[in-house]
Amino acid sequence: MPDREPDDHRSSDPAARVAELVAAIAEPDARVAADAAALQDRLTKPRGALGRLETLGIRLCVISGTVPPPVPAKAAVAVFAGDHGVLDEGVSPWPQEVTAQMVANLCAGGAAINVLARQAGAEVIVVDVGVAGPVLDHPGLRRRRVRSGTANLAQGPAMTVTEARSAILVGAEVAADLVAGGADLLVGGDMGIGNTTPSAALIAAITGRDPAAVTGRGTGIDDAMLQHKADVVADAVARVRTAAATGPDATGLDAVGLLAEIGGLEIAALAGFYLGAAAAGVPVVLDGVIALAAACVAAQHCPAVTGYLIAGHRSTEPGATAALDWLGLEPLVDLGMRLGEGSGAMLGVPLVRAAAAVMNEMATFDSAGVADKAE
Repeated sequence: MPDREPDDHRSSDPAARVAELVAAIAEPDARVAADAAALQDRLTKPRGALGRLETLGIRLCVISGTVPPPVPAKAAVAVFAGDHGVLDEGVSPWPQEVTAQMVANLCAGGAAINVLARQAGAEVIVVDVGVAGPVLDHPGLRRRRVRSGTANLAQGPAMTVTEARSAILVGAEVAADLVAGGADLLVGGDMGIGNTTPSAALIAAITGRDPAAVTGRGTGIDDAMLQHKADVVADAVARVRTAAATGPDATGLDAVGLLAEIGGLEIAALAGFYLGAAAAGVPVVLDGVIALAAACVAAQHCPAVTGYLIAGHRSTEPGATAALDWLGLEPLVDLGMRLGEGSGAMLGVPLVRAAAAVMNEMATFDSAGVADKAE
């Protein structure tokens, strides 16, 4: 995928380009589901015996519009990195420079997502959409920096609306580039110290859940820091709810407005990545709480995108379950993970391939000469 100058995605009006992106997303054809379910029932097994692997296969048929669905041959992971001004509030024990250091580790192939992606034969790229400090050049790094970290969301907007849209477009462009390069299954990951705070704020604002109930320990904070973090999240959510209620039409902030007020650059890019995958008609596997916050943003902005999303795992962060419930998604695995990077999502990739392969390769009762059960 060719590298670009950091600001070339601003060459035209971001609002118009985001609108064009959303307009390109087709609602998945639910009528295909009936044909897919009928095929599942003809395969040589008791009906429903493969459990959620069957429902996953049906979902892949709906996304592709074909029965059976294509078996994904090339998975690709994009890890979006950004820093957060809210770190000034003491919501994490980790210093901001760890983000840039981990970007280097990701580019060098030493992070968990690199290991798991190698096992699945998936490509990994790293996208600097908003790291605060300098990042060294690397063939695996894509420079798409919209700004060097967000402002402190506890004190005011994290970024401008134009910056939020620009970050969305970064993610959409990355998805389009990966698909153009042959990827037919996408995974989004994140890297950004402090990013569970804006994620919790976005999930609370979108789902209507109690901010304290969706705020978790992130990188492993103690009880006192957790309470402080929950207070920061609650204050930020209260601010956007008040602004929405007292605005000119009192209809609430839209998804992009929420991103600008209380979001993060890598979260915005992930939202755009999901929109880009949907526009290309390609399934995308979701990771943990940061990825799910981005999915909530994408779905609020364009409900049709939900049909292209597959929940890879259930993070232990409480906001993850709230987001999954709001999105109406059931995760493929629950292993008590909370790392990010796309690590939990990557574990779902073999299951996606298996679900598609079953529908393509398993014999039917007729073709195998096996008697079906008596009705």
